[in-house]
Amino acid sequence: MVKVNIGVPVYNVEEYLRQCLNSIMEQTFTDFEVIMVDDGSTDNSFSICQEYVAKDNRFKLIHQENKGLAGARNTCIKNMHGEFITWIDSDDVVDNNYLERLLEVQAETGADIVKCAKKHIRGNNVYYITNYDNLYKMYENNNQVINFQKLDILLDAIDSHLAIVEFWGTLIPRRLYKGISISQGVIYEDQGNKFKLYLQSKKNILLLEQLYGYRIREGSIMRRQSSLEKELDDLQFYTYNWDKLVYYADVSNYNVEKIRETYIEKLNDLYTDVNLGEEDNKIYREAINKQKQKLQRYWNM
Repeated sequence: MVKVNIGVPVYNVEEYLRQCLNSIMEQTFTDFEVIMVDDGSTDNSFSICQEYVAKDNRFKLIHQENKGLAGARNTCIKNMHGEFITWIDSDDVVDNNYLERLLEVQAETGADIVKCAKKHIRGNNVYYITNYDNLYKMYENNNQVINFQKLDILLDAIDSHLAIVEFWGTLIPRRLYKGISISQGVIYEDQGNKFKLYLQSKKNILLLEQLYGYRIREGSIMRRQSSLEKELDDLQFYTYNWDKLVYYADVSNYNVEKIRETYIEKLNDLYTDVNLGEEDNKIYREAINKQKQKLQRYWNM
């Protein structure tokens, strides 16, 4: 059994894929296996993946019809057998000591879940983020390592106040994935699924070292121009994910009232987070109010 499985969902990323896979091959920690799932790419991504399978037996490749990012993650999980799982998106890159440092921190702290900080990649340029210490200044920082309480982590799935909701850049024991399926057919699948793992964890660590290079691309989901249609779609996806979190918290009997309170606060914040015209803003506000009314009916049943 390998120590770490690396999940790499692949879809039409031929421009960046070799850089991603090279960064994995160059890891200082070598006891890993890569599960690449080509999710029905129509460019040369599948052929590039085959190159790495041919030259490194730690790289495994699965091809499937397009199921979306969540579907690719589910296929990865089904084919993983290592002690730990980490995710690297196929247009991103990691430092060569990425695995080594995550494993070192896990061993030193006994944490169930360890996440590292990120830097940004735009074109050929790398941008280190300088405000991480300020973002987490209210938490005890022990040599670049922060220990978060479970409630803080779960609330991050709603308000992203910690900015650690993503699957990528995180080392998690495979045992926590038992029985977990990533919801397919929706975007922001990290927000709506990673909390399931945190509900099972006992200790959660953030390493402030920027070991993960997150690529910002033109035309990506996070960079689309604001419009009423997009904002309403986002609201639907957000509330779908947040409804799941409340449901799981209720079933687990874990801080349900605080999670509900944060949900309502975030809906209120959405009023001012969007930049729409007067008429579109009115329609958007009505959609938020309908969601709040629906929640109050359900929660008072």
